[in-house]
Amino acid sequence: MLKKFFLFSAVGLVFIFSLNSCEKKPEVTKAPETQKVTVALTPSDQEIKGELFSLKLSDLKIIKTVNTSTKELSTIPSLSGSIKISNDSTSILDIKEVTVQYLDSSGNPIPFDNGKAKATVRGYWSDIQPGAHAEASLDVKVPMAAVKEKSISKIRSHVVYIPIPLKKETMEASVEMGE
Repeated sequence: MLKKFFLFSAVGLVFIFSLNSCEKKPEVTKAPETQKVTVALTPSDQEIKGELFSLKLSDLKIIKTVNTSTKELSTIPSLSGSIKISNDSTSILDIKEVTVQYLDSSGNPIPFDNGKAKATVRGYWSDIQPGAHAEASLDVKVPMAAVKEKSISKIRSHVVYIPIPLKKETMEASVEMGE
């Protein structure tokens, strides 16, 4: 009896395994393989002096993700590095916003696909005391067309700030009231 049980079990297992191996396995489609590519900008460190402050951009590079089979960009590239704003004035500078704009060799802005021309630098900007500085990581988007065509010639930084103490003027206009 036990012998028959093992014989039927063995035959049953062989039958089950043969049915499973005949079954078509669904083809799994692979996601496109991507590769991160770093493009160095030269010079990678720049210091620009303004009227009240100096701006230092350092370790500048573009990071892009490329589909290895098609060699096409698979994500929006980004400009990476660091930014340092130094207060060279005798006033406190209240930094409100920092944006980056990419220019071609003719000095024209290179727009993003959505038509915008500037990318905002994310960072916590606080009041910068005279002689002090504020630093932040630079991670802003770059127009895809600029990377594809390698057309970036200049990077323009816009810094919006309020010098403190604020200057205030009072003006009066003389008027007469009619009867």
